[in-house]
Amino acid sequence: MNRESEISNKLEELKTLNEVGNLLVSSLDQHIVRKRVMEAITKVLRVEAGSLLMVDENNKEVYFEVALGDKSDMVKEIRLKMGEGIAGWVAEHGEPLMIQDVMKDTRFYKKADKKTDFVTRNILCVPVKIKDKIIGVLQAINRIDGGFTQDDISLFEMFSNHVAIALDNARLYEDVKEAFIDIAETLAEAIEKRDPYTGGHTRRVVNYSLAIAEHMNMSEKEKEMLKFSAVLHDIGKIGVDDSVLRKHGPLTREEFNIMKKHPLYGVEILGHVKQLKDLIPGMFAHHERPDGEGYPIGLKEDEIPLTARIISAADALDAITTNRPYRKGLSLKTAVEEIKRCGGTQFDASVVEAFIKSFEKGEIAMLMSQSDEGRRI
Repeated sequence: MNRESEISNKLEELKTLNEVGNLLVSSLDQHIVRKRVMEAITKVLRVEAGSLLMVDENNKEVYFEVALGDKSDMVKEIRLKMGEGIAGWVAEHGEPLMIQDVMKDTRFYKKADKKTDFVTRNILCVPVKIKDKIIGVLQAINRIDGGFTQDDISLFEMFSNHVAIALDNARLYEDVKEAFIDIAETLAEAIEKRDPYTGGHTRRVVNYSLAIAEHMNMSEKEKEMLKFSAVLHDIGKIGVDDSVLRKHGPLTREEFNIMKKHPLYGVEILGHVKQLKDLIPGMFAHHERPDGEGYPIGLKEDEIPLTARIISAADALDAITTNRPYRKGLSLKTAVEEIKRCGGTQFDASVVEAFIKSFEKGEIAMLMSQSDEGRRI
């Protein structure tokens, strides 16, 4: 390799290393990020295939988290015992391996090639560590322009350090998210305990909302935001007096005006918690209407966040079909007709369309049959 090519390759390596670093902090959707990172790594190392394997401590195995190359889906079915194969050996010993001819190494796991009809010639494998604890391994397979070098090991180990940091951050994020979910569900339960006639309401609204979302081309992140917004959609009712919240009959105009303030109370509550602020729009606007006749501030059409528009329909569905002290819940068929009739005025037309699709597939009926708390049917 001439000097000019060598410099060009080094610049490409630095560029990719920076790209990988940016990728790993760019998104909380770690599965997508890891796949893109492996794509960048295989490109700069000029290899035919690459993979990230994670350690399963409970079963003392390693499994494929990300696999790139021909028939990668088949590779993902393989699990190796610690110490088994080259990846298992690296996971067990925590040392990198560079093997120029796998057929001369007794550690090579031939069954993987046999299962996928792939021909492995050489492998570079390095451990992924967090504070000296081995959590996985990175593999680069079949260098396109010859064998691996010591420089490749150093570069691969730098990539491994980046991946380790990202995996640790993802773990911390999951811990925070789980704690948040616990808090959200506890708050929702506190509301329902104050109003025994709506027992299970929050859970049903969450389920109906997610069923609708499945027919609206929403991303996983958007659906997650919808779920949490639905969990907390009635959080503001904590600020509504029991004489109104627990009333057995229809509300008077004055009482209804008091009830209409609960989205505002919700803003006051969620606004003090940094992790919950992104949920405010969906919670705050779930009683708004496309025709501007909703509350608390009369938003119209696209001024209403999509999460709120979905929760609005799900909330209405449960209100129509659930027993109340002053009336018996109506049938699902009646609820569907009512929601369809109010499409474009009370409910967003695209949400109604998605709701109808979910209903026609039997998803709504199935969810109803799974929940019998406070139900009318």
